[in-house]
This record gives sequence, C-alpha cells and structure tokens, in this order.
Amino acid sequence: MRYLGIDFGTKKIGVALSDEAGQMGFPHSVLPVTPALVEDLAAFAKKEGVGAVVFGESLNLSGEENPVAAKARTFAAQLSEAAGIPTYFEPEAFTTQEAGRGFEGERGGSTHAVDASAAALILTSYLGRTHGNN
Repeated sequence: MRYLGIDFGTKKIGVALSDEAGQMGFPHSVLPVTPALVEDLAAFAKKEGVGAVVFGESLNLSGEENPVAAKARTFAAQLSEAAGIPTYFEPEAFTTQEAGRGFEGERGGSTHAVDASAAALILTSYLGRTHGNN
C-alpha cells in the first residue's frame, strides 16, 4: 500500500509519496493552500493508490500543539472524508531543519524542495515506526 506524507503549512504543504511497498517516503511536490486543495489531494491519492495519509504533528518545544496544529487536524479530517482513507499524525520536530541541511547555500526555490523533503522525512519516520523499517 502506498502512503501520502504531508508537511502542513498555512500557505503551502510539502507532499511525499511512499514506494508501493509502503516502506519509505520520497519527496514529491509542494502545493499552495487553495480552496481546491482537499479535492486535488483526494484525486491524487486515488490515482496513486494511496491507502493512508500521514501528517506531521506540529508541536511546540513543550510538546503542546502549536497554532498550526488545529488547522492541520481540520485539513486532515476533510482530506480523510474526501478521499475515504485514514489519516495519521507523526511527530515532526525539526524535520524542516533536517530537510534543509541538504539545501544549505542554495537560493531561489529551495524552500519548496525542503518542504517536500520534510514531508518525506515525516512519512519515512511513520513507516519505520509502524512497519519496523529503519
């Protein structure tokens, strides 16, 4: 089964897609948050045979949800309903910083690559934790 990984932001989201065996996440794209995003992602999930979506769980350093978390949970519920597949949350602490390490010194659109890479790290972490793959 394939999985979709989401690094949720209020203006854009990073998207990752797992391999068909559901063992590892790979950066896919960065999409702007628009009114059609839920429907677009639901259609993408169906086209790619995605069976579940993994969102980064946005927490502050005290372990409490930050302001983006409520929006991410609402978006996840909408996507789950539209796509007819479950959504899960995986801690995302420092994934954007970790993803950005490979892009240091680059200019321009590198933040897009970082967001998609962060989504892949979130997804791979979830898959490793739940499927015993490291």
